[in-house]
Amino acid sequence: MKGTRWGTDAHLAASLALPSSTGPFVGRTTLLAALREELTRPYALILLTGEAGVGKTRLVAEVLADSPVPVLVAHCDDLREPQPLGPLLDGLRLKGPLVAGPPLDPDADRARLLRAMAALLAERGPLVVALEDLQMADPATLDLIDHLAAHPVVGVTVLMTMRETSATRALPSAVRRLAVAPLGRDEVGVLASSLLARHDAGAVPPSRFVTHLFERTAGIPFLVEEVMRSLVTDGDVERIRRQPEILGDVAVPALLRDVLQTRLKNLTDDVREILGAAAAIGPAADPHPIAAVLGADDVTVQAALVQARDAGLLHELDGRLWFRHTLARQVVYELVEPGTRRLLHLRTAQRLEQRKPRPVARLAHHYRLAGNPADHVRNAEVAADLAAAQGDDGTAARFLLETTAYPDLPRPVRVRLAVKLGRSAIESVAQSDAMPVLRRLLADRKLPPGARGDLGLALGRMLRQQGEAREGYEQIERAVPYLRQHARRARALAVLSAPDTVVGRHVREHQRRCAEAAAEADLSRDPSARLAVLIARLSLALETGDPAAETAIAAALAGDAFAGYPRERARACLNWAQGALHVDRPAFAATLLDTGRRLVDDADYERLRPVVELTEFGLDLLATHRPAAGSPATHRPGPGSPATARPGPGPVVARREDLEARLLEYLARPYRLPQAMADARLYLARLRGDENGLRAVVAEATRTGAVWPLVPARTALATLLITTGRDDEGRAEARAALALATGKGLPSWGAEATRLLGDEPVT
Repeated sequence: MKGTRWGTDAHLAASLALPSSTGPFVGRTTLLAALREELTRPYALILLTGEAGVGKTRLVAEVLADSPVPVLVAHCDDLREPQPLGPLLDGLRLKGPLVAGPPLDPDADRARLLRAMAALLAERGPLVVALEDLQMADPATLDLIDHLAAHPVVGVTVLMTMRETSATRALPSAVRRLAVAPLGRDEVGVLASSLLARHDAGAVPPSRFVTHLFERTAGIPFLVEEVMRSLVTDGDVERIRRQPEILGDVAVPALLRDVLQTRLKNLTDDVREILGAAAAIGPAADPHPIAAVLGADDVTVQAALVQARDAGLLHELDGRLWFRHTLARQVVYELVEPGTRRLLHLRTAQRLEQRKPRPVARLAHHYRLAGNPADHVRNAEVAADLAAAQGDDGTAARFLLETTAYPDLPRPVRVRLAVKLGRSAIESVAQSDAMPVLRRLLADRKLPPGARGDLGLALGRMLRQQGEAREGYEQIERAVPYLRQHARRARALAVLSAPDTVVGRHVREHQRRCAEAAAEADLSRDPSARLAVLIARLSLALETGDPAAETAIAAALAGDAFAGYPRERARACLNWAQGALHVDRPAFAATLLDTGRRLVDDADYERLRPVVELTEFGLDLLATHRPAAGSPATHRPGPGSPATARPGPGPVVARREDLEARLLEYLARPYRLPQAMADARLYLARLRGDENGLRAVVAEATRTGAVWPLVPARTALATLLITTGRDDEGRAEARAALALATGKGLPSWGAEATRLLGDEPVT
């Protein structure tokens, strides 16, 4: 049989870590129906969101209990050892590598991994993947969701759960989002009655008690069950009848704490100590590790855990004891005295040190909570190196960021960690957290010169990727003199040679930077550095209106310069396509886009996919304004675009509506290419004729010093104002756009502004 299928509902519940003594399933009729409808589709991506304890996992178990296809359960865990797609690999019980072969560049490696997992799921299908706790997923698992949204696999449905308050990156629009709300007052009454009836068939909670129970638990099923279990266990059924207000005005977290404290009071000191150790070690309460940490014998610990189970603090799944819920474990953990907690984490770490291979992620976690900076940093760095070696920059950055909490680390250690953080964060969603760390180190006057260059370049690149054009440009300028390697200098100078990045720099300066980059590349004898300079030089030729630029670009693409560098070929084509749009050469832009998109599609260069889409938007926007023959045709979407069908040549209105929908989808996922958001907002405002939207782009581009899209935004605003009869305002904007183009020494950028001004003298 393909996949992983359980013969009974109990086995599925156990795999989902659902307590065996959970109360009856109450309410959720509409949500259950919606889920069942989604599961009838050939493929689907579904996300259940809700706060902790609201019943997401229970809902998954309920809807999949009678699934006609196998169910694969995968749990995300932020203490898992670094391994891309770890939850899926564990769920599939795969021991060997998913893909084999020599390492390629990170994009290609990740693309191969995602394709292999999608193919494996297709082979095991039809099946449902129950992916729990998405808020703790590794970046590759999130990338897989993006991949499955762009390349649906028939027969594979992914049903995910995630806490609604969790900060994680946006998911594709193809994911159906369903919110799991708390129970209503009447549903709380039904659940309370059912739980009470298990112990006293004739007992019915009074209406006033149900109201108090609903108010105090906020309708969270886990809290309702815990409160009722405590009341029944303590023999308070009769008291409920007499005094419905017994819950008082207690807040939800305090209520759970009070409930668990009451149960703990009935246990001996030894049992409480053992339970506290279990909470520090992990979600499973296994006797042997607890005994090792406490220096006790296994028999004593096992007996204590059984008492904790009988008191309703633990429950049994597949022969092991677990805390009933993450919330319950957290409360028990917080009741342990802080000094004792630190000692428990230290002893746990010392025990884990004996394992081979060393579980460095868990070691870093326990040493951090033990208050042991040196050992925490040592293990976190190894975990980060392992993650980076597997192309998982996001996880690497997460481990490295944790090490920045220690200001007293020796400077060489802080610098080494920061350099690694800079390299990892550049290609991950950790940029916003990493940038303050790099700023602090760069402010240290005693920072070694080589490190100043590396960190400054990393920070400058991050700033540019976040859309901070001027600050990023200036940071790279300051870093260049400190870069020791000729190849790194060449690449940094090549970045500074791009004229479409920043205001206040004439094209002559960009040309000078390009010449300096060429000299450094020659000294380096590094083919990749020479290629970066070639791309920059041809970009400059295109932006300056050199009539030979198109021929030179075609010759470069046809020659050997890009041999062995397929990703750089794709990146160059897309950069040049953007440049062609800047100077109003749409036919050449379309040709370059077709080549770049094919390269991206063939190799699944996911990080370049947003550039493909942005270039498509620019050409499609021209098509809506230039529907005459000879204008660029509407372009097909890349695999990363929304899965909805794209209209072919047809009514302009239909094309505009389609383009608007795609732009809104693009803007909803800024993490993919933050620096492109201003261009996308410009396209959307132009498409809608939105004056406020154009003014917002002008204001933001002025703040960041981004000359592009500042020039086209002012030009578009000028056009809109003039066509609506506000001639003076429009001409003022046109003059501002023309001044920017003239200041850059790029008159072709100001061609439209010049046309709008007519015979007005240019100053």
